[in-house]
Amino acid sequence: MIPQDRHVPDRVYLARHGQTVWNLEHRLQGQLDSPLTEEGVAQAEAMAESLVSAGISTICSSPLGRALRTAEIIAERLGAELIEIPELAEVDHGAMAGMTWDEIDLAFPGAREERAANRYGWAFPGGESYAQARGRARKALSSCGWSSTGAPLLVSHEMIGRMLRAELRGLSPAQALALRHPQNVIFEIDHGVERLL
Repeated sequence: MIPQDRHVPDRVYLARHGQTVWNLEHRLQGQLDSPLTEEGVAQAEAMAESLVSAGISTICSSPLGRALRTAEIIAERLGAELIEIPELAEVDHGAMAGMTWDEIDLAFPGAREERAANRYGWAFPGGESYAQARGRARKALSSCGWSSTGAPLLVSHEMIGRMLRAELRGLSPAQALALRHPQNVIFEIDHGVERLL
């Protein structure tokens, strides 16, 4: 039974921010930020075009710059209201944010193996785990539900996006961690059933 204070929309659209400079450099972004590349802007514009006939009037976005810029491009094209939802921010990478995995291997020996042994429960040093982020995803969906009219578009990130999809589809941790979300793809989830737009 869904608690009375929750209001998760029956149907939502999910988008990931466009490509960033740090994506190209293979740096973990977490809750730090890097700007969209020209390709990232083009991806946002293409996603906006694909949503023109979807009837979206509300866009809920992560407050992080790369997601917010993507959401702004889409909102402008659709004439939709844009609302920042803090809980849509990416999983907090703590002390590892801004680093490549090669740099992490030097600075945090053994961390990659520890993470592989318990990917869902392992927390980034000074950051959070997927398990912790799933609770935040739950709050984000409720906040967006209360804030939106009709089926909203959520613009977020790949890692927190896995937890959003897990909540909407009732997935196990292992199922959630297997999900991928390319930067030029929009998912529609209607009553727990997911499809590519």
